[in-house]
Amino acid sequence: MPAFAAAPDHIMVSHGDARLEVLAQGKGPTIVMLPSLGRGATDFDAIADKLAEAGFRVLRPEPRGIGKSTGPWQGVKLEDLAADIAAVIEQDKNGPAFVVGHAFGNRVARMLATARPELVAGVSLIAANVGRNPSPPNVRAAIRLSADLKASDDERVKAMQFVFFAPGSDARVWLKGWHPDVLAAQRIAGDLTAREIDYAAGKAPVLYIQPSHDPLARVDEAEEYKKALGDRVTVVVIPNSAHAVIIEQPQAVSDALIAYARKLWPASAPK
Repeated sequence: MPAFAAAPDHIMVSHGDARLEVLAQGKGPTIVMLPSLGRGATDFDAIADKLAEAGFRVLRPEPRGIGKSTGPWQGVKLEDLAADIAAVIEQDKNGPAFVVGHAFGNRVARMLATARPELVAGVSLIAANVGRNPSPPNVRAAIRLSADLKASDDERVKAMQFVFFAPGSDARVWLKGWHPDVLAAQRIAGDLTAREIDYAAGKAPVLYIQPSHDPLARVDEAEEYKKALGDRVTVVVIPNSAHAVIIEQPQAVSDALIAYARKLWPASAPK
């Protein structure tokens, strides 16, 4: 049986004017986890522990402006954020990584697979809005309100329940952990890069983890993405979940990631 995962180490990686704090734990093939818009690496705590326990090295870079990560935002595009992650993988010197992106993080993952395919063994898109257009105005407004620390808890919970959580889930678990300034900067960076550029994730194999009740990333979009890219896309639908699926259903997400990673690296499967 795998040993319980130890608490992550905190390492620093430099890339140009940026310095990134990276939570690192486990041994084995590398899985890199990229968080959602305006949120940090600790959203993956439960999943990272399970991946490390299963025999993988897990790297969780904090985005610029979160934790000890720093770096400019003026003129920064998605390509620059992907280059940050490339620097993390290169410094770790453990071979190509399985790059997992939740929500906004999926665009960074796809951009990295497009720009630096030699660093990417595979990509997982979790709650991925792969549409070629930005989210509708009412959805964007609900995301901004969710992260608005000056708004009342009741207003924010109502917005989060609409945009992030499935019926029956408790949106209050996400009241903390928001970084509004980072959210705004990431949104600009994403909008500065045409969605066609990162759409296909280069030529990497893709695990598309689709929540069952996601208003931002719908089940029909997952089906359309697989139809567009063919057999290199595997779709797994997670029941009773929405955009915050990594919080609502961490065990199901972990199981899907571990199963797929063991297909990428068959030697990592338990003997």
